[in-house]
Amino acid sequence: MRFITLLTALLIITLSSCKEKKEVNKITKNQYFEKYQLTRDCLTKELDSIAKQDLINGFGVAIVNDHEVLYTNGFGYADRENQIKYSEHTVQHIASVSKTLIGIALMKAQEIGYLHLDDPIQKYLPFNVIHPIYPKDAITIRQLATHTSGINDGENYLNNAWIILPHQNLKNVNTHYPYQRLNSSDKNMPMEDYLKHYLTEDGKFYQSENFIPHRPGTRYNYSNIGATLAALIIQRATNISFDNFTQEYILNPLNMDSSGWSFEDIEKSKHSKLYRADNSAIPFYTAVTYPDGMLISSSNDMAKFLVELIKGYSGEGTLLEQNSYKEFFKEQLNNKHFDKDQRNPNHPYDGDYSPAIFIGHSALGYVGHSGGDAGVGTWLYFNKEKKTGRFIVKNTDNSDNDNRANELQYYAIWDKMNEYIDQLNKLSKKIAH
Repeated sequence: MRFITLLTALLIITLSSCKEKKEVNKITKNQYFEKYQLTRDCLTKELDSIAKQDLINGFGVAIVNDHEVLYTNGFGYADRENQIKYSEHTVQHIASVSKTLIGIALMKAQEIGYLHLDDPIQKYLPFNVIHPIYPKDAITIRQLATHTSGINDGENYLNNAWIILPHQNLKNVNTHYPYQRLNSSDKNMPMEDYLKHYLTEDGKFYQSENFIPHRPGTRYNYSNIGATLAALIIQRATNISFDNFTQEYILNPLNMDSSGWSFEDIEKSKHSKLYRADNSAIPFYTAVTYPDGMLISSSNDMAKFLVELIKGYSGEGTLLEQNSYKEFFKEQLNNKHFDKDQRNPNHPYDGDYSPAIFIGHSALGYVGHSGGDAGVGTWLYFNKEKKTGRFIVKNTDNSDNDNRANELQYYAIWDKMNEYIDQLNKLSKKIAH
């Protein structure tokens, strides 16, 4: 017993600097577990040190492998004024990472037999969507899912999609946001009505800039409107609302019990406030185009989702059949679909480099999606070779171009997780075996 106690003490001394050292031979499973816990504690200490720089009000993180959640936590404040801590159970919307659920839902709807990716979208819509320059070219669901439909996010998307939720105190709240207008609640409308107004010639939001001057299927152009239209097609094809379809086939099976598409679906007391970079609060808001970015979730729930994505990529997923996951992750485009300077071959987390079905591959071996909205930033990526992944969500805008300190801190958090991910993964496998 004295030998084991001394060995345990030696391990603690070895790891006190939060750096991995050479392993002692014949360590027991319990001692690996101690080392695993200590490594997580070291990561928590380092992330807490970054959080105390106070450039981001609050954030949640998760680290996973292809079998389990290795680490989740929250730092800073979900409510700065009332000193409410941000935890791994704090919820907020996750911006465009939400689109990965549209992709999974499309593949599930195809599995069940409701639709096919190569179907023309017109087969499912009650209004005509016609590219004004190429009216004879039928837009397909696959083109929506790979952002090659020719549909564009114009001014009437940025100015009309977001809605301030009613019945909230707007005193000391910043309702001005320079990149997307936050509209009063009386401007809300059904998703289908909004898309009809945006995409049909007699619609009140229709403009020539709502389409790019390229033939459908030929040019990559990231489109939130196109993503929302794909969600509407799921809704029309299945006769189940998009939120209910994803609840039944994604959120419930993964026990993502804290997640949903509206305030009615989640525990409001756990919802984080959202902030500008100057720490002024932003009102709670939703979007008429909610499938493109309004999933409300926690880092704890998104960790479960990320584990499933890695399992799916590895042929062990539970939400979809193996062939469906292969199609979901299949790289769909090539160089001819991009402008010369549109892709970044040096960015490890640029999911736009090689799109799949509402998810993307970077040039350096990662798969995932990123997101950003008023008061929100998110990244969700996994390493294809190592089968490990990370998630981060924050409740604060990036700083403006003259002061990137907030944004650089966001990257520092992401990089700090990367320093620990291999060690946590190795230790978890030692414990499992």
